[in-house]
Amino acid sequence: MTDNTASNEPLTILLAKPRGFCAGVDRAIKIVEVALEKYGTPVYVRHEIVHNRHVVEDLEAKGAIFVDELDEAPDDRPIVFSAHGVPKNVPAEAERRRMIYLDATCPLVSKVHHEAEHQHLSGRRIVMIGHSGHPEVIGTMGQLPEGAIILIENVESVADLDIPANVPLAYITQTTLSVDDTAGILDALHNRFPDIHGPGKEDICYATTNRQAAVKAMAPQCDAMIVVGSTNSSNSRRLVEVAASMGCENAFLLQNAGALDWPRLDGVSRLGITAGASAPEVLVQELIDACRKRYDVTMEIVSVGDETTHFNLPRALSA
Repeated sequence: MTDNTASNEPLTILLAKPRGFCAGVDRAIKIVEVALEKYGTPVYVRHEIVHNRHVVEDLEAKGAIFVDELDEAPDDRPIVFSAHGVPKNVPAEAERRRMIYLDATCPLVSKVHHEAEHQHLSGRRIVMIGHSGHPEVIGTMGQLPEGAIILIENVESVADLDIPANVPLAYITQTTLSVDDTAGILDALHNRFPDIHGPGKEDICYATTNRQAAVKAMAPQCDAMIVVGSTNSSNSRRLVEVAASMGCENAFLLQNAGALDWPRLDGVSRLGITAGASAPEVLVQELIDACRKRYDVTMEIVSVGDETTHFNLPRALSA
């Protein structure tokens, strides 16, 4: 990318808090690291453990091997399932092959799985709000027989639902959606199906909600906003959308500082920086350091609260 020489122009960086790793991502990465310590190399991982290339490449350097499906892994080595969750047939196949497997599914995603099973056993048809093809959606829909869950992605899809009025309904959602967009879809669902059942506690996770809240607080104060994260990270892409919806049109996703097209910051005096829940803090600090080499940087923290959530490792690793 194009590089600027140092300008010594002033630049105020507004840094979001919270940002970056959530408890589910932190747990998933530690599961792979502890498995490597316990079982030695290699340890196989089905799909990217989280959606971030930096994280994946770091784990590969430590001895992890990432595969798309179980049939690419041998029977005699451990395999870890990603934080996004897997359909039920995946652990069933691992058990059939007597593999050592470790489930790194985020506990908040597992909560959605349990909700889906509960509603299904209660005789309700389930509507899921989510993004088609996302691993979390595939994993959640794979908890139940085919056809038990109907996927919708937007408000317009609600009108297209072909469900008789006498069919009992429930809804669940992907955990990394836009809070505001989902609220609009839920309004449409409740208007069309007044008796539809929802979860006791919303499915969009605390980390997604908090990071979007920080961006909402920052965006009106920024000339531009950078979201550090990978292009296949749902929660990171939502942060870009939230920033734009709050008036910061020059908002964009950035994998790392080396990928920044510096002319995009021409004329920017107040730059917002945040990171998706799967982006490590080292990438944020590298971006800030790169800015310091080109600008006279002043830092401001925009905080919407602290996060204290922690998830334990699977019993097989903590024993």
